Amino acid sequence: MLTLDDYVIDVLMRDLVGHDRKPASFLVYLWLTSEQARRHGAVRVSYQELAESVGLSKSSAQAAVSWLVRRKLLATSKENATAVPSYTARSPWSDAARRISLHRNH
Repeated sequence: MLTLDDYVIDVLMRDLVGHDRKPASFLVYLWLTSEQARRHGAVRVSYQELAESVGLSKSSAQAAVSWLVRRKLLATSKENATAVPSYTARSPWSDAARRISLHRNH
């Protein structure tokens, strides 16, 4: 079972869907987070496979990935220019909380 940080539903959903008006980005983030947990690591998937898995058009999946990368919610990597990309869903709010906690303990 996937466990989501409360932040994802309480803040990120409202931010991506309401403020940014990018509901597809929220769906892609949820799916990639879920797949990342299932696979215990980065998710290597083509835009077409991503689109089919989420229920979007390929162009909507590409735009969603682009927006998530821009927002630093998604990291991407490729072995070469034509390779299928690997995606890692990021949680900058958790990273910031850890940094604050580490700073306070030192």
